[in-house]
Formats: sequence, C-alpha cells, structure tokens
Amino acid sequence: MAEIEVLQTNAFLRAYKKLHGNQKGAVDDAVAAVIADPALGEAKVGDLAGVYVYKFQCINQQYLLAYEYDPSTRVLLLVGTHENFYRELKR
Repeated sequence: MAEIEVLQTNAFLRAYKKLHGNQKGAVDDAVAAVIADPALGEAKVGDLAGVYVYKFQCINQQYLLAYEYDPSTRVLLLVGTHENFYRELKR
C-alpha cells in the first residue's frame, strides 16, 4: 500500500493548538481513523462539496473533523465543536 500524505491547513493547526492535551489524544485517534478509512466521514454538498466531516466524541462533547481526500493524500481542514464550525469552514 502506498504511503498516504497528510496535510494540515492553518485553520486546522490553529484549532488543534488551542486544544488541551487530553483533547488532542481524541483528535489524534479521529485523524488516524480518517487516514485509515476516509469514507468514515459524511460527504458535504453545495458550498462544501468535496469536504467530508467526521464526528467523534471528545470528553463528553461531540467534535467534528473536516477533511478532503484523494487516494494518496488527506487534507485536514478544521477540527472543533459544532458551534460556528461550518461558518469557519467556509472561509
């Protein structure tokens, strides 16, 4: 199997940096799951066509991980709670 390249946007890095250590573990697990099986996320339509959002639990709260993928790359777009998530994603 070919090596999968994982890219991170500035928005993802900013959001990730603000997380606490115990939250980063849950995000890392979600990222690993998405890298292994990119079809886990829900495909978005309209303005966000081509974007997938994977929902996961992080310390009793639902978090969303937005990403795009093709066979050789995964682009991590944004991670965070549902509040203002899609508004941030459209920027």
